Amino acid sequence: MSRKQILLQKLRDGGSMGRREKLSLVLTLSVPAILGQLSTIVMQYIDTMMVGHLGANATASIGLVSTTCWLFGGLTASIGAGFSVLVAHHIGAKEYEEARNVLRQALMICMSLGVLISLFCVSIHSWWPRALGGSPEVAALSSQYFLIWALTVPVNQLLFLSNGMLRSSGNMKTPMLLGIMMAALDVLFNFLLIPLWGVVGAALATTIASVITTGCSFGYLITRSPELALFRGERREARSESNVSASLSDSQEENVSSHLSPLTSYLSPNLPIIRRAFRIGLPMAVEHVVFCGAMIVSTIIVAPLGAVAIAANTIGVVVESLCYMPGYGIGDAATTLIGQSYGAKRGDLIRAFSVLSVGLGVGVMTCLGVVMYLAAPQLMQMMTPDVAVQAAGTMALRIEAFAEPMYAASIVVYGVFMGLGDTLVPCIMNLGSIWLVRIPLAYVLAQTMGLRGVWLAMCIELTVRGIIFLLRLRLKKIHITE
Repeated sequence: MSRKQILLQKLRDGGSMGRREKLSLVLTLSVPAILGQLSTIVMQYIDTMMVGHLGANATASIGLVSTTCWLFGGLTASIGAGFSVLVAHHIGAKEYEEARNVLRQALMICMSLGVLISLFCVSIHSWWPRALGGSPEVAALSSQYFLIWALTVPVNQLLFLSNGMLRSSGNMKTPMLLGIMMAALDVLFNFLLIPLWGVVGAALATTIASVITTGCSFGYLITRSPELALFRGERREARSESNVSASLSDSQEENVSSHLSPLTSYLSPNLPIIRRAFRIGLPMAVEHVVFCGAMIVSTIIVAPLGAVAIAANTIGVVVESLCYMPGYGIGDAATTLIGQSYGAKRGDLIRAFSVLSVGLGVGVMTCLGVVMYLAAPQLMQMMTPDVAVQAAGTMALRIEAFAEPMYAASIVVYGVFMGLGDTLVPCIMNLGSIWLVRIPLAYVLAQTMGLRGVWLAMCIELTVRGIIFLLRLRLKKIHITE
């Protein structure tokens, strides 16, 4: 049994943990989560660069529907996150059969939702790019790309769900390795298929990589996860609990199989579980939709500032993602630790893990903010040869660097609240901060300061958001039902 497993078992068993052990557990879960987030960003960077060599129309065709893909992908991921939080609660309470019941319900609900979204996107793929304002040449390519993406929505849904469930159980390493594998496969198939079929080849490359990765992730989840394997579940639980080599008798295993295998266990809705999952996930889904609207409005504010401002704004957002994605990795780890501590009724650990996670997130993103400030010119030079865009982007990144500490606080504290199953108020706080602070301030400052004003508004809003999240965390009272 690894040190991580020993510490997680101590958490679930009610054992005392020293400060060094708590910090070790936070780091052990955070580092793989951070690397997993970075692998996703690297894959996006490589995709963008490789498609960029096909010309402006190819790049525009993907960019035209990227927000739409992000919108629907986020909806499916949000609902799946609600089920993942419930799983973390049950695992923390050592209620492994209940955790597997939640997984069964998640598979049924989330895959049904994924199929419905896929069918809807397929039905609009031919005219949606034109409705978004794409030229005939761009819209034709965009329609082909969007169709392939739409057909893979159920696959991506299963990947999000499987990785989320593994993280909820405390397994951050497997999703990290799968993320790296997917990035490598995507690059490989891009090299093979883009020269043959262009934008369609890029879509097919990502699809093939997603299918292979999803098969590995889902297969591991249902057959090898000690806490969540739907097959031989009780044997896995016994090994996780005692770390001994003894196995169940044949008669016991037969009883377990008969309990877990019937098709009805997957097709019978459990309304209490579904309601609890939607109570957590639905606010996140609504937040995602409204947040997409805010991004569209931000684009509308930047658009009149000219092509240089648009290009610098777009590239700046991509470059900054390398700075804040580690925060999301730490937030994922915080959700797992807080969720399992909540299930184990460990109020002492909830507060300790909250402080340690937030401190780690703020520390990491502050350091990365300093790096981004100093290396902003070089980062922009890597992304574009246009000197004017480089200068505007450097200015934007250096403004944003000052927001990274409080941005980290908002990200990680959000992960803490998510672990508690408390998502409604944090979602309202996020949306209120964006719509009441960033958008109005950006509109006003852009009139006199141009792109500088837009990024200054973003910096101010993220700082305000971090402060109010820290205040709520400080005042939050943890209610644990016995």
